[in-house]
Amino acid sequence: MKRTKHYAVKYGRPWKGLILAVAIGIWLGGTALAGKDSKDEERAEIRSMAKETLVQLYKVQPEARKTVENAAGYAVFTNFGLKIFLLGSGTGEGIAFNNKTKKEVFMKMLEIQGGWGLGIKKFRHVWIFGNQEVLSEFINSGWELGGQATGAAQVDDKGAAVAGAISVSPGVWLYQMTEDGLALELTAKGTKYYRDDDLN
Repeated sequence: MKRTKHYAVKYGRPWKGLILAVAIGIWLGGTALAGKDSKDEERAEIRSMAKETLVQLYKVQPEARKTVENAAGYAVFTNFGLKIFLLGSGTGEGIAFNNKTKKEVFMKMLEIQGGWGLGIKKFRHVWIFGNQEVLSEFINSGWELGGQATGAAQVDDKGAAVAGAISVSPGVWLYQMTEDGLALELTAKGTKYYRDDDLN
């Protein structure tokens, strides 16, 4: 009897450790799955935002559809900004598309603004890239729109109108949409665009 009791204590309950290991495995797997689902939902929301933004853009600037379709690529961002007295900031998210390869890259943006003001600002950006080089630079190296940058809707190097887009630099144009409509002057400055490593 004593031998049997000793055997039970030493070898009779390995299932407890097994159950604990299985439970931990299920919990970890569920956590990873939840994180994946959350990221998938965020990607879906960004894609939906991009489609909605393009629809709005085409309504106020119908010629923009051809510009977007014929470009090497484009990027769409949404921004939420808060400004209190002398300091303002904004964060945003977006997605860049390569029309040639059909590849999409999720991105983020960060904006810092100076100057006197108070309020909340929301706007959306549609970037147009005339060639693969500037598109690749925007996606892989990031882009910073300096506080000194200026721009207005104008014609490109060939003299053809870029459907009311703001000329930012050679081969790069920007549609800036506010709650009041399409802005023809560049107002979003001190903004940095970069890849979202969590979603790519």
